[in-house]
Order: sequence, then structure tokens, then C-alpha cells
Amino acid sequence: MDRMLYTAMSGAKNSMDQQSVVSNNLSNVTTTGFRAQLQAARSVPVQGEALLATRNSAVTTTPGSDFSQGPVEYTGRTLDVAMQDDAWMAVQANDGTETYTRRGDLQVDSDGVLLSVGRPVMGEGGPIAIPQGAQVSIGADGTISAIPEGVGPEALVEVGRIKLVTPDAGALTRGEDGLFRAPPNEEGEPGALPADENAKLVSGALEGSNVSAVDAMVSMIDVARRYDMQMKVLSTADENAQRANGILSIQG
Repeated sequence: MDRMLYTAMSGAKNSMDQQSVVSNNLSNVTTTGFRAQLQAARSVPVQGEALLATRNSAVTTTPGSDFSQGPVEYTGRTLDVAMQDDAWMAVQANDGTETYTRRGDLQVDSDGVLLSVGRPVMGEGGPIAIPQGAQVSIGADGTISAIPEGVGPEALVEVGRIKLVTPDAGALTRGEDGLFRAPPNEEGEPGALPADENAKLVSGALEGSNVSAVDAMVSMIDVARRYDMQMKVLSTADENAQRANGILSIQG
């Protein structure tokens, strides 16, 4: 009886965890540059003092993210950029470390700092500053040029270059803030990838989420049905236990 309970209980817990992953992916189906989170389950023996080799639980793991490219939509906005191929843009996280994102709907704050969702975009020497009121253009290699307010095109100047990196497959890991990070260095501190001079981006375009709304909805329905099945197994185990108790309580 307890084997049935272990199986159903761990299966239901795994379904709940998977539902949260699918729900998060579905809620970000329209988020620029979002990468779908993957989910898997593995069988783990139940640990404890009363160890029974025949008892296993299903444990949910998130092995990584789907790094396939999302659809590119041309917007015509000068501060919109879409990374090409496997390129990533470097931004500064809240803790000051260098992280990476594919989200390219950039903004300029009141201090002239170039931001991606409120986080400074990193250049060759740190965050990039842009003159207030300047007309900005971004080249395919990430070079940012600006025409100061009140002057003609002949006054075009280069104000910085967006740091673009091309990490190895599977090298980046997703953080709790949704940003991706490089492997730690030898000292155990957050690592930083070298700039890739050959990485390119597309100005005036945005890369959409690589989450398929149809696939996510199908997965959500499938997970919900599997959860209901596990609950029915628990209910059946309870009914079987009650009937067994009733039989054992019959006086001869």
C-alpha cells in the first residue's frame, strides 16, 4: 500500500512543479528575448533511517533552457536591437556582476545611461552613457553613434560599443532574476565572457520569445490530467485501506 502512496505522492508533486515551469513559460510568451525553461524528472531512492530499496520518488529538475532563436520582428525603433545567431548582450545585474540577455528593447534614463529593462548595458569600459537629447544609431557590430542635440550630421560621434559575447553551447545558466551568467572563475566568483568582435546584431528589430503558446497550452493540459490521475491513485489507495480495515475488523 505504501508503495502506491509513494508513487502517487511523488508523481503529483512532480506534476505541480512541472506545471509551475510551464505556467512561467506561458506567461512569458510575449516577453522579448525570453528563453523557455526546460523541465525533467528523475527517479531517486527514498532516503532515511528506515531505508527500503524498493521505494523511489520522482524528483523534478530544471536541466537548462531552450536556446533556440525566437522570431525577429522589425520595429524601426533606433534603440531596438536583436542579436544574431548565438550572440548575447552584456548587462550589469543588480549586484554589479556581468550577466547576459537577448532582450534588446533598450532605453536611456534621465542620466543618459543606456538600459535594458532597468539594467545598464555594458560596453568596453563599463556602462554606456549617451548625451541627453542626442539622435542615436546602433551599428551591426554594436557600435553606438550619436548626433548631439542642435547640430547637424557632420557632428556624428561614437559614444560606445555594446559588449556582445558568443558563449559555448550550454555554458550559460539562468539566474533567479531571469538573466544568464557565465560559469564561475577559479576563485569561485561570477565569471565574465570575453567580447566577440565578430558577433552581430540587427538594429531596429526585436527578437521575440521562443516559447510556443500552442505547445505550452498542450503541456499544461497534459500536466493537469496527470496530476488528476495521481490524485485518483491516492483516493483509490485510501479506499483500499478502508476496505482492508473493515475486513480485518470483522469478528468471527
